[in-house]
Amino acid sequence: MAKKPSAPNNSKPAAIHDQKAIRGNGGELHQIAEGDTPVLTTAQGGPVADDQNSLRAGERGPTLIEDFHFREKIFHFDHERIPERVVHARGYGAHGFFETYESLAAYTRADVFQRAGERTPAFVRFSTVAGSKGSFDLARDVRGFAVKFYTKEGNWDLVGNNIPVFFIQDAIKFPDVIHAVKPEPDREFPQAQSAHDNFWDFISLTPESMHMIMWVMSDRAIPRSFRFMEGFGVHTFRFVNAKDESTFVKFHWKPKLGLQSVAWNEAVKINGADPDFHRRDLWQAIQSGNFPEWELHVQLFDQDFADKFEFDILDPTKIIPEEVLPTKPVGRLVLDRMPENFFAETEQVAFMTQNVPPGIDFSDDPLLQGRNFSYLDTQLKRLGSPNFTHLPINAPKCPFQHFQQDGHMAMRNPVGRVNYQPNSWGEGPRESPMKGFRHFASEEQGPKLRIRAESFADHYSQARQFFISQTPPEQRHIADALTFELSKVQAPVIRERMIAHLLNIDETLGTKVGHALGLKVMPKPAEAAVATRQDLDPSPALSIIERGPKRFEGRKLGILATDGADAALVNALIAAVTEQKAAFELVSPKVGGFTASDGKWIVAHQMLDGGPSVLYDAVALLPSAEAVADLLDVATARDFVADAFAHCKYIGYAGAALPLLQRAGIAETLDEGTIELTDAESVASFLKELGKLRVWAREPSVKLK
Repeated sequence: MAKKPSAPNNSKPAAIHDQKAIRGNGGELHQIAEGDTPVLTTAQGGPVADDQNSLRAGERGPTLIEDFHFREKIFHFDHERIPERVVHARGYGAHGFFETYESLAAYTRADVFQRAGERTPAFVRFSTVAGSKGSFDLARDVRGFAVKFYTKEGNWDLVGNNIPVFFIQDAIKFPDVIHAVKPEPDREFPQAQSAHDNFWDFISLTPESMHMIMWVMSDRAIPRSFRFMEGFGVHTFRFVNAKDESTFVKFHWKPKLGLQSVAWNEAVKINGADPDFHRRDLWQAIQSGNFPEWELHVQLFDQDFADKFEFDILDPTKIIPEEVLPTKPVGRLVLDRMPENFFAETEQVAFMTQNVPPGIDFSDDPLLQGRNFSYLDTQLKRLGSPNFTHLPINAPKCPFQHFQQDGHMAMRNPVGRVNYQPNSWGEGPRESPMKGFRHFASEEQGPKLRIRAESFADHYSQARQFFISQTPPEQRHIADALTFELSKVQAPVIRERMIAHLLNIDETLGTKVGHALGLKVMPKPAEAAVATRQDLDPSPALSIIERGPKRFEGRKLGILATDGADAALVNALIAAVTEQKAAFELVSPKVGGFTASDGKWIVAHQMLDGGPSVLYDAVALLPSAEAVADLLDVATARDFVADAFAHCKYIGYAGAALPLLQRAGIAETLDEGTIELTDAESVASFLKELGKLRVWAREPSVKLK
């Protein structure tokens, strides 16, 4: 790779304050001299020289297995908790298939990409990262997006997230970032939240996290549904073809139904109304036959592109903007079947980044190298045996045979006399140099060092690029999220350090958040190893609103109706929603249902008290003139309307609903997103508008965070 501009290595955080005493792991208190900092050691007591960087061959080379400090640190981290996952504990999965669009034999010999139209069985698990199994779905968090392909050459696990970058550049810091975001160990709260001192203390001392922070504070971290979010492989991988030629590749999952998120205030209320909101949405979509679908896109590039690109393609805190390197669609993923048993499949599925078929290989991304080392340990601890591949959800669907035997819970063993090779009996499987996995023969050289490459040192430029790529509403949401999260931080010095970083990303953003937090004096921008670049163009592909669906397909309309509701309007709405391939729920004061104006009884899906408007993408108000008076003093009815308006949703209403709009306090501020429904034609116009999903012009006036 071309030599990058020199920059000081800033991977080591500075000491924060002097300590006078420190507790050992046995609880004993050790007095230390004023100004002295205790030395970090291994569990064996050996002093550690560098806790920020893994040992690698050359500054951009692969991580070395002899790094005993990293091995011990990740080993202990992997074994911290049983039985649930240390991270990604709250997950939900589904079965489906991957269909290849065209042969990619020019780039890879992976069998899954050889034949157009071929379908490969797949299992996908979506998850949050920070919360426990019992936490709620709409936490502000990264979402796991892990796909297991059951290929003809063994299982391929593409273990990604809904965000294409990560907090850290080196896997040796993974225990630290997760420890920081998890509940604080002396009090075991907050749960599934990053709004606390430990997390922001770590982040404010780790400048490489700034790009990820922009994503996590954006609406990407509170998706409306698994079905409406992107997925990313995060790292740079390699395709290797039959000639052993390498092409770098980055993987992207793009949802067929487009991107969509919720407002933070809405997320908080959804967690109260239905903490299983994402799970229920996926279940209902598949059960109703509206199978979720994503396209797999790839960014393909060679070493020459890597050398010329402005950032290091091995840095997991960086992206290659799609405007710089367009993505290529290569297949589709369809989820069409739920597990028969949640524990047996979703809970016991074991993903490992090192599970790749011949033709897909790794780069020297230090975070990926560490993940490859860690995951096998994790599965052994969680599932209790090296035979976790005997579980049906983890077993390959292609023929397989090896000499591994015995162990806890072995469900199959080699048969016959031979359990080793080579052997003289001509029995058992043999390696195949032609069919087997061959690592790409990259040349590596350099001294063994704990070091961070200088080409990894720009921590602010892409964070700025992400922020300026957002629309004004999305930029407001980032500022509001930062303000909320940092308002929960009790230590002023941590808040000030974060503002100093934000000033490097965007001065207006940093100033706005600083003023909202009540800082009387703005800190100086944080010292940067590399100055923030101002010349990076916005990338519209990074905006949810710019990439919105422009249609209501797959969404849900909530119809509030009472006795005497106009039957023609009810039926017209149901017909129009169905034609749009969307869903609806009828919400009534009583869950049994209501009698429409034509005298027919209509069964409701939700009782008003249990069906708030936050559960829907748009609402329609169809009370009768006789029944509306009873709703005026019902708090949940007023909230149904007021929340929908405050969350910038489209509201359709019959004329009889005007008193309810007045009681909810919005009759004087009706806008283009509040549409009167009088007949089938007005219903059609209403449904056409719903593809816009939100009335963002309304947001500044409602001032609801």
